[in-house]
Amino acid sequence: MSSRTMPSHRLAIVEAVFINIIWASSFIFVKMALKDMGPLTIGGLRYFIGFLILLPFILKSKRRLSFSRAAWIQLFIIGISSYTVANSAMFWSLIYLPATTVSFMMGLNALLVFIGGVIWLKEIPNIKQSIGIIITMVGTGMFFSSGLKPGEPMGIIIMCLALLCFTIFGILGRNAARAQTVDTLSLTAIPLAIGGGMLLLIAIPIEGIPHASLQSWGLVIWLAAINTSLAYVLYNHSLQVLTAFEMNILLNLAPIGTAIMGWFLLNERLT
Repeated sequence: MSSRTMPSHRLAIVEAVFINIIWASSFIFVKMALKDMGPLTIGGLRYFIGFLILLPFILKSKRRLSFSRAAWIQLFIIGISSYTVANSAMFWSLIYLPATTVSFMMGLNALLVFIGGVIWLKEIPNIKQSIGIIITMVGTGMFFSSGLKPGEPMGIIIMCLALLCFTIFGILGRNAARAQTVDTLSLTAIPLAIGGGMLLLIAIPIEGIPHASLQSWGLVIWLAAINTSLAYVLYNHSLQVLTAFEMNILLNLAPIGTAIMGWFLLNERLT
């Protein structure tokens, strides 16, 4: 797949659905790895290793990273907002919340991206898409209608920070992919290097050198290779065609997969 190749709308949707399947497992695997590692360490390792996996492809392609100053600033903000802040906050919230709850909260991101897309990207959803976001909001409201358990409000607050930063990531990522000011591989790898590297530098002094089981290390490597390197390349590639709002609506399918996997692997029950 050429990083400059514009996918068809159908292919972009297929890529987004495949990403859904992959990312539905992220909440489960991170929850499992939290038994041995801190949330910041998991995030830092996942994203920086993800960058290292993509690095040989960048070197092989002999790309010149001669982007404009504005593009570099955008890449820096994407890296910090998504990988240093948003994902580490999401991992941190998993200490207080079930994986399924965090996955369902991600559905609220569609509303934030809806607003941001209209204001900054001038992408106006059609009637069907607007109905879709209403259904999403109703479903999320019903999920939380039974109230919160002790300790969960802290997780909700942390997750709200993650949602805000995920919105910035979604808007800027769509803007860069749509304009094609940065190729797909660089748009994926450079923010991973910036955000993941900074998160790892923060994690080591706070959480120390990880002494984890082989299972936890295997989970982190899987998260880096499949849920990060592969998934984010496909994500940025499909964003060349899909609007930020369309992508987030499709990503709202992830909680279904998370709920099923959480039931089997973590013994989590929906009430």
